Amino acid sequence: MAAYRRSQSGGRRILIVSYHRVVSDFTGELQRSIPGLLISQETFRRHLEQAHAAGFELASIGDAVDVMEGRRAAKKDLFVVTFDDGYRDVYRYAYPVLKQMGVPAITYLPTAFINTDKRFNHDRLFHLLRCVQERRFRPDYSTMPGPSVQLLGPILSGQKTTSAALDDFIGEHPTRVLTGIIDALEQRLGGGSDLLPEQGDVMNWDEVRQMARDGFEFGAHTLGHTVLTLEPTAVVEKEIVESKQTIEREVGVQVKDFAYCNGWYSDEMIRVLKQNGFRSGVTTEDLPNRVGGDPFALKRKVMWENFSLGMMGDYSSSLTVCQFDDCFGVLGMSHPVLGHRPHILSPAVSGAPNILVQEAAAAEVALAKATPVEVVDVTAPVIVTDPRVAAAVTGAQVVVAPNVALAPEAAQPEELQ
Repeated sequence: MAAYRRSQSGGRRILIVSYHRVVSDFTGELQRSIPGLLISQETFRRHLEQAHAAGFELASIGDAVDVMEGRRAAKKDLFVVTFDDGYRDVYRYAYPVLKQMGVPAITYLPTAFINTDKRFNHDRLFHLLRCVQERRFRPDYSTMPGPSVQLLGPILSGQKTTSAALDDFIGEHPTRVLTGIIDALEQRLGGGSDLLPEQGDVMNWDEVRQMARDGFEFGAHTLGHTVLTLEPTAVVEKEIVESKQTIEREVGVQVKDFAYCNGWYSDEMIRVLKQNGFRSGVTTEDLPNRVGGDPFALKRKVMWENFSLGMMGDYSSSLTVCQFDDCFGVLGMSHPVLGHRPHILSPAVSGAPNILVQEAAAAEVALAKATPVEVVDVTAPVIVTDPRVAAAVTGAQVVVAPNVALAPEAAQPEELQ
């Protein structure tokens, strides 16, 4: 299977793995944190040892891009370690292991959180949702932000786990909706310091600089950990450019690489990255990277503790190698979630229709299936006064949908749902 993937990839595999939090006590942390973000220090070390034993070269993100673009010939398959979000756990528990073993790695930083006591919206919401369940709180949706029912409903009814519901919700709603629900839940739960999670703290700049002095790389991950496919172009540019500039100013290194929040990306985001001197963008699409592929749509395999647990609940080297060799993908047992999205430009005025920029190749007849929508062909010269649309209309179709829930459906033919 490894040989098959190697042939598919153009000669050498380029496996990029993604981690979030490396912790000392996985079982204890599991009781209070999003499970899919966690891996124990011991399992993490074993992953690196397993990759080396399997014949991978443990390489940098720059090495991976060079091989993909033909500037370097790889003698072995490449294994690239990445971390998202800049959790302090990485500094405490991953950094010593990486340094001891001489393994390169890159950490993608949401810079507005570095050097602060703030917690990410996903961690805050997970903690609040656990409080809702523990206290048997029944929300009055009429007094909360409208989208609250889409998040809380499936959890309280048992249709989805907290982690799954939260992941789906974050991918569909802009940051301002998340913060609105956080504020509402905190108010209705009575406030108090116990509503802010203790875990999930992030690095400070001194810790980042220490890792950089030891040769570890850092990339940008927006300012506020923002899913940019749900934001207007002005926000996209600000989040990308200022996160890059902040790292360069604080650490004194050149930032060339970017990680898409939630793994979601768009042609508009890639345009901004290229325009501002980036060399790569990483997704969370669990697919093979191909030599000659797009460095701004690099595929990554997101790893956590349970991906290496065997039937008896202990570490399984065989299962770990199966994960690295993508056995389950080859056999059709796993189904990657694609991260490329049409860019939804949030309306500036409440109640205005949502503007969704769709690639010109989309068939109007297919788009029209998701009614009620209006498809406006703007491939011919037009005058657009709305600045949110003006930068994106060339060679595109604009889909106008009456509400944000309908907009994604309007963007895709029914047969692709």
